[in-house]
Amino acid sequence: MRMSWLEPVTLKGRHAELVPLAQSHAPDLIEAVRDGELWRLWYTAIPSPEKMAAEIDRRLALQAAGSMLPFTVIDTATGQPVGMTTYMNVDAANKRVEIGSTWYRSCVQRTPLNTEAKLLLLTHAFNTVGCIAVEFRTHFMNTQSRRGIERLGAKLDGVLRSHQRMADGTLRDTCVYSITAAEWPTVQRHLAWQLERPR
Repeated sequence: MRMSWLEPVTLKGRHAELVPLAQSHAPDLIEAVRDGELWRLWYTAIPSPEKMAAEIDRRLALQAAGSMLPFTVIDTATGQPVGMTTYMNVDAANKRVEIGSTWYRSCVQRTPLNTEAKLLLLTHAFNTVGCIAVEFRTHFMNTQSRRGIERLGAKLDGVLRSHQRMADGTLRDTCVYSITAAEWPTVQRHLAWQLERPR
């Protein structure tokens, strides 16, 4: 049963538009994941082209179960899907979510699109939904992701040692970060400044 306080929504900014994930996005997402062959990064769980439809089905099933709200990320400059992101590990009782299972095609990584997508998700979580905290989790070895999360203004809560077994059998140490509602105004100003400053 899906939670009543976190429903599918479209979030739009200047660089990014986040729309509810649908199977119709699969062809564009297959093209996007091929940019950089993202599924070959051993410390992530990004779907390969032949597994994209199944990954969309998996995320939509979790949405139906009330534990995830998945989005397709659209590059507003081209109108094309360039990746996926989600609210996941939804805790309706405590009004907490994790932003994760995120990937973008290589050509839009480290651009304003990612910063704005996170700003849209955080603004909706705190200002509309009323979350008390938003989490981010990543593999200890994924230094690019860790730096990106830290640039948002999230703080490291700790490292869960030997937290999960990866598809290749290795054990994942998971870095857990969060932003609390009390910290959100400062983080929001920081993200707005990052988007406004000349590049």
